[in-house]
Amino acid sequence: MPRPLRTIAATLTLLLVTACNSASSSGGTTTSSVRGVTADAIKVGGIVSMTTASGYSKKDTDLGARARYDRANAEGGINGRTIDYLGAEDDGQDPARNLAAARKLVQQDKVFAVSPMSSVTFAGADFLNGQKVPTVGWGTLPSFCGPAYIYGFNGCLVPTPGGTLNQTWPEGLATVLGGARGKSVALIAGDNDAGKFGIRTFTQGFRAAGFQVPYAKAVVPATSMPSDWSAYTKEILRSGPGGRAPDAVVSVMQTPYNIGLFTALKRSGYKGVISDPTDYDPGLLAKEATKQALDGVHVLLQFQPFEADSPAMRRFKEDIRKAAGGKEVPLNMHMLTGYMSADLFLAIAAKAGKDLTVESFQQAANGFSDTGTLVGDRAEPKGQKESFGCGALVRLKNGRYEVAVPFRCYPPIPFG
Repeated sequence: MPRPLRTIAATLTLLLVTACNSASSSGGTTTSSVRGVTADAIKVGGIVSMTTASGYSKKDTDLGARARYDRANAEGGINGRTIDYLGAEDDGQDPARNLAAARKLVQQDKVFAVSPMSSVTFAGADFLNGQKVPTVGWGTLPSFCGPAYIYGFNGCLVPTPGGTLNQTWPEGLATVLGGARGKSVALIAGDNDAGKFGIRTFTQGFRAAGFQVPYAKAVVPATSMPSDWSAYTKEILRSGPGGRAPDAVVSVMQTPYNIGLFTALKRSGYKGVISDPTDYDPGLLAKEATKQALDGVHVLLQFQPFEADSPAMRRFKEDIRKAAGGKEVPLNMHMLTGYMSADLFLAIAAKAGKDLTVESFQQAANGFSDTGTLVGDRAEPKGQKESFGCGALVRLKNGRYEVAVPFRCYPPIPFG
């Protein structure tokens, strides 16, 4: 090629390269080598059991997460980046769909993080951890305890050997019963992995608090709710010392199961304390039969009750109201689950700084701590091995929830 032509070709090449570089670095169109992160946004998605065979739904988890992300964006985002929240995928409480949702969010939607993740199944955990996707959710499953990239918003609630047990429930019920000495507790759960592990951990926790635990079984079919609870209630009501009824019945099951069990217990004349970890939801009170079944039940909370008048709770309520289009909506624990999952992700991402990568996020998480949140004091990587140890008990009375045992933090015990 003659020299003038070579010069023209080189000039054109330089112009093209300059133009491409200029286009790729102008304003918000900058792309990043980090999945889900651009110059002005962080892409996040969620996985939630919106629909289930039993009718139980955690759909408001999505609203809670959106409320927290909306506030973060209104305040200018995280180190100059807004949160592009795609909403939550519905896993239908099905392991295959949970894994499919995780794959879709990472491979198709290219999210930086998954937050919230709230379901009774977490089949996508190994995939998300293997793909180094920061994931935050309700740590009620073993997958929240140990994996490097997975975090529970209130820590690891399903401890591993060498970890610790949260004593909020046993200590709270001891307060309700005037002490644990000489008192008996019957524990019942679904016949699945989560139920069996729950029975194991809570049996140890209640015994450590001083209770007798004469009945502790994961025997209720997890895939089909019983139409007749008499076989379970008869066994429970004869399980206490001397064949008497136990002082408390603790259910580690979801709402539809609890309604059936509690109704049967009351019809059998049971007068002791009934408790569960799921039925803190004003929306449940719309049906008279449901309200009667749950009346008097003590519900375990691992966050400040909505009845608390703290700055953090007032801010939560205002954020939910804005996310709901300015309407007052009944609050429930699923909203708090989504909200605090988002809150923990945002807090760690903010600490990671402007140069947000998976590596900088993980470095920020290693040694992260804060205090006075709706779930108490938080710390990582402690939260990947044990819970944050705080909680309260509320009781439904005459159609309204009231605080039975105020929110506080309890020393954990070793799990073995």
